[in-house]
Amino acid sequence: MLDIDNKNRTNSGNIASIVGILVNILLAGVKVLVGLIFGVISLFADGLNNFTDCGSSIISLISFKLSSKPADKEHPFGHERIEYICSIVVAFIILLIAISIAIESVNKIIAPPEVSFSIWIVLALVLSVCAKLGLYFYYKTVAKKLNSSILKAAAVDSLTDCISTSTVFVSLIVGLIFNINIDGYAGVAVSIFIGFSAVNILKEVFSVLIGKAPDNELLLEIKQKILSYPGVLGVHDISVYSYGPNKYFASVHVEVDAAQDVLTSHELIDDIEKDFLKTTGIMLTGHLDPIVTNDERVNTLKKQVEDIVKKIDPTFSIHDFRMVFGVNTTNVLFDLAIPYDSKMTKDEIKNILEKEITAINSQYCLVLTIEHCI
Repeated sequence: MLDIDNKNRTNSGNIASIVGILVNILLAGVKVLVGLIFGVISLFADGLNNFTDCGSSIISLISFKLSSKPADKEHPFGHERIEYICSIVVAFIILLIAISIAIESVNKIIAPPEVSFSIWIVLALVLSVCAKLGLYFYYKTVAKKLNSSILKAAAVDSLTDCISTSTVFVSLIVGLIFNINIDGYAGVAVSIFIGFSAVNILKEVFSVLIGKAPDNELLLEIKQKILSYPGVLGVHDISVYSYGPNKYFASVHVEVDAAQDVLTSHELIDDIEKDFLKTTGIMLTGHLDPIVTNDERVNTLKKQVEDIVKKIDPTFSIHDFRMVFGVNTTNVLFDLAIPYDSKMTKDEIKNILEKEITAINSQYCLVLTIEHCI
């Protein structure tokens, strides 16, 4: 469960960004120098990529500073989404570098230069792979801890750098053994790896901004926590809205015994909301759903309907089940939650349920609401 601490998050993010700046400055300097001296365009290109990584780390440093600003009148939900914007900037920088490397590499394929082989080239490549692999695991660990999109992007970029640098190394070995210059081709391969990493970062960030569904793990934790409160009979219609990596709002329907005093039930909902904000940082809004538990006719039919629904599809579930008894007909009302990827149409589901329920009792009239759930 999330536990927001903006100050610690900002400090950890700043440290990770500074580490990235220092490591990338070192690698960029070494690879650009060695690449220029020995005429290895792919190594030189890899060094330029490290310079962009340095710029990306600076952007992430700025990102953590700006996104930690508290909520204000113009931005009542805080500023954490700035981190997503900065991630997009980083991705576009990476993409531009990939294009420039590809152009330079194609030129080298057309007119290949003489390439020297030196122990310094090998040392530069080995240093780069080791350093970038270390950065990858470091970024990945911190990104998971902070739920940081920009550090996730940095981790992916570091892993891509390991692959691209290994490609440069292989091209040099091939050139040494077979006496052919594939440096330009290796540069194209490096640019492709870098370009793919940029596109993947953009896809992930755009998905979040558009409204990516919350993790099932988070939904399950919210549900289990609410069910742990005495007096809660069930939970449904959980919706989670993200306003940043660690800024979550949620709404939920909480089922309680209809026979319980309404003020007591209302106090229960208030206590749940306050506890969630205190222990998880999630601003939760609970909707009170009174459930009839002492009517045998309702309980019996509810169990029958649940069995019918599970036979149709085990992923389906019902809630807000109730009955309105009349002289000639009895309305059977409930909500049916189905997953987005269900292959059945709503009309098909409704027709099956109407047939099965009226088979139990011809006086039953189905009043059904079908909704999607995650």
